[in-house]
Amino acid sequence: MVMEGEKAPGFKLMGVDGKEHTLNEFKGKALVLYFYPKDDTPGCTIEANDFTKHLAEIRKLGAEVVGISKDDHDSHCKFRDKYGLKVLILSDPTSETIKAYDSYGDRGIFGWGTIRNTFIIDKTGKIIKIYKKVSAAGHAEEVVSYLKIIQE
Repeated sequence: MVMEGEKAPGFKLMGVDGKEHTLNEFKGKALVLYFYPKDDTPGCTIEANDFTKHLAEIRKLGAEVVGISKDDHDSHCKFRDKYGLKVLILSDPTSETIKAYDSYGDRGIFGWGTIRNTFIIDKTGKIIKIYKKVSAAGHAEEVVSYLKIIQE
């Protein structure tokens, strides 16, 4: 079980940009790492669009945004292109990273799968904030507010 104050689990996953990405490449800046169930579904689309909308502001606050789901590269590309998403999306087809971040489990009527969780990781790689089972609408604004607080 991952907890605030602990080192974030590492990962090495393929991005929608066709490159492999690791946690280490984000050292030196904060990382908003969010997990979501499925590309192009209502809640996941709201969340990805909101993070894209706030991406410039999040970057000004010294952070980057990365979304992870188990969908494959082609699905991610279609999702990105359909909505003009600017956030980096990574594919975790085995759910290994999703499980390492305690973001896999029983989703009630939707069965077992990825749970919508967000982790704020500081520039040293430590988890400083965890949002569990978030509501997609308004979540990006909640993250921006938190980033502003830790900047003060």
